[in-house]
Amino acid sequence: MTMPPRDAGEILRALRSRVAALEAHRPAPAEAADSVLAFGVPELDRALGGGIALGALHEIVPAAPRDLAAAAGTVLALAVHALGTVRRFARREVLWIQADLAGREAGRLYGPGVAALGLSPARLVEVAVASERDAAFAMEEALACRGLAVVIGEFLDDRALDLVALRRLSLAAAAGGGLGLLLRHRAAALASPAATRLEIAAAPGLPDGFGGLGQPAVLLSVLRNRRGPTGRWPVVWDHHEHVFREPARRDAPVPLPVAEAPVDRPDSSHHDPARRTG
Repeated sequence: MTMPPRDAGEILRALRSRVAALEAHRPAPAEAADSVLAFGVPELDRALGGGIALGALHEIVPAAPRDLAAAAGTVLALAVHALGTVRRFARREVLWIQADLAGREAGRLYGPGVAALGLSPARLVEVAVASERDAAFAMEEALACRGLAVVIGEFLDDRALDLVALRRLSLAAAAGGGLGLLLRHRAAALASPAATRLEIAAAPGLPDGFGGLGQPAVLLSVLRNRRGPTGRWPVVWDHHEHVFREPARRDAPVPLPVAEAPVDRPDSSHHDPARRTG
């Protein structure tokens, strides 16, 4: 006896169910754990779907012109964090591309400052080009190269970054598998194929336990996010451990070791204030 032919919709549902079952039991790729770069701030990472995606382009913009230094520092901190976190980046370098116009406006990278953030000068390659169109071309070629871990492009003028150029940069980042960071001096109103747009504002950091400068702090706003919601989070960069952290509570006391009373000196309560110590 021949069975009557099944409905086409029933066959399609059965095939979809079978594919879903196979996908659920398929082993994960070897580099699945390296598909995102987590900040280490739980709420921020949840919003980003685990972290910022690798093999993708991300835009970083300052909240105001005075925040450009904080945005550049955050870009460098992300590069340092990626080098120390992503396994396949262990022996790769960071490339920073800057057009002459952006260099004249904001200045060049300062070696001791870069090293203080945790990035060794031996792993940083700087490329200076004449125009922003040259910078876009150089960034596209660099993103497609699998020998680089992080490619950073700094742009002052938005005219070199139309939708076609941004789409080419996104495709190159996907092909190379690295981290593409686009540092824009101004936020563009046009739509962008970038995976995220992060806005950075400088924030006051807590002093260290000795009253000196503490760890750099910023207010990070996710303005665009293809993998989840947007929002704003305070973030601190630990330049010793090379990780991002949530800021400590301002009312939390700083634990400091307390020295024991010396046993070879007289009790200070019996000290005569008129007597000079020799």
